[in-house]
Amino acid sequence: MKLLIIEDNAETRESLYRFFRKLDYRCFLADSYSAGWQMLLYAHYDCILLEPLLPDGHGLDLLVELRDQQRQEGVIIISARDAFEEKIRALDSGADDYLTKPFHLPELNSRLLAVVRRRQFNSNKYLRFNELSIRVDDRQCFVNELPVPLSPKENALLLLLTANNRRIVSRDAIADYLTGNHAGYFDTYDIVYAHMKNLKKKLSEAGCPDYIATVHGVGYKFDTSRIHPQNLVK
Repeated sequence: MKLLIIEDNAETRESLYRFFRKLDYRCFLADSYSAGWQMLLYAHYDCILLEPLLPDGHGLDLLVELRDQQRQEGVIIISARDAFEEKIRALDSGADDYLTKPFHLPELNSRLLAVVRRRQFNSNKYLRFNELSIRVDDRQCFVNELPVPLSPKENALLLLLTANNRRIVSRDAIADYLTGNHAGYFDTYDIVYAHMKNLKKKLSEAGCPDYIATVHGVGYKFDTSRIHPQNLVK
């Protein structure tokens, strides 16, 4: 899970960071409107936790800009304001959820997972592609019902590919997703090649056909029709 936290309160920001890092999420932090916008210019995220009252701008203006650009990140507003009108404005602006401070971190995580499932996986908790199945919430992978010991980044890579089932995912997008850095900063795609090689090797050793096609010079595509005529998503 790749998470952007835009929160100006240092204590809240660090508390969120520590909690989600323990869950093996890749967390990126911004303490202002401008810092958050800079990070969004160069990377994409699974979900954004957004405080609306930022020192140099209103978070909902940033949200509107994201939706105007048809960005697909889930957005959860985390705010000390419990006003009904504020919640309606946030949801009408494109927020996926609104949580009032103080809140319990496990509840926030449950809401975050629900947003990601809804946006990326049609609310499915489980994905199944013939022999391969994936438990979305905790990123666990199984082949023929037996667990496959993927690393967190290998799991993230598999989820990225299956979320874009039958669509090409560029090397730039994969490098960005795995590292959080704009791909333009990389001289090579060695990190992409290494994680892709390990993922394909582990899946193959577990008995899974090679559903990941290399699109030379561009990227990769997950497509079970390369091996089987149909795939099944539950």
